[in-house]
Amino acid sequence: MYPVMLQLRGEKVVIVGGGRIAERKTLALLEAGADSVVLISPVLTPRLQALAKDGIIQASARPYQAEDARGARLLFAATDDALLNQAAAEDGRRAGAWANIADDAAGSDFANPAVVRRGDLLLAVSASGASPALAARIRGELEQAYGDEYEAAVQRLRGLRERAKAAVEDPQERHELLRLAAAEAPRMQEGDEDLDAWLERLQKLITEGLHNGNDK
Repeated sequence: MYPVMLQLRGEKVVIVGGGRIAERKTLALLEAGADSVVLISPVLTPRLQALAKDGIIQASARPYQAEDARGARLLFAATDDALLNQAAAEDGRRAGAWANIADDAAGSDFANPAVVRRGDLLLAVSASGASPALAARIRGELEQAYGDEYEAAVQRLRGLRERAKAAVEDPQERHELLRLAAAEAPRMQEGDEDLDAWLERLQKLITEGLHNGNDK
């Protein structure tokens, strides 16, 4: 497997199925920013029905048809019918989509890792289909190790990076500054320093050689 992060805004994502697995896939896609999710299933869970009613997803309450795969970037075959899943995946591939088949990692073009989100920080782990339970256990460990403070930390680091790109011309100095910032950010509290003061302090540390450069 080759790990990637996909930008799905504006991309059609088709889910064949309307049960628990389809619901879980849908919620994960929405959390990731997908805004064109299409479900095909005669029956939907109450949660999926509510999302369709609110216009958050599109849903067609009917059996899947091959033309449903047209224009899809990703296709999830998530029914309890293995033959239907396989047929939908093949339709998706012919239409140029990558296909994911529920409970068939070997027959899928991509896998969904177990994910921990802390704002813009995304931590993903996969056992490549060998043991979803192991991936879930490791995800739980990551949830404990990387708490909600990392959401604010990443936001601060994004802002500091933009300021450093404009204010620090030397690439080596900028790299060292951002490395120091990444080490400090998770420990900082709201209101400790504004971004300009933080940038100035880190620049001073580097200029005066107060940091020995050994902490990784």
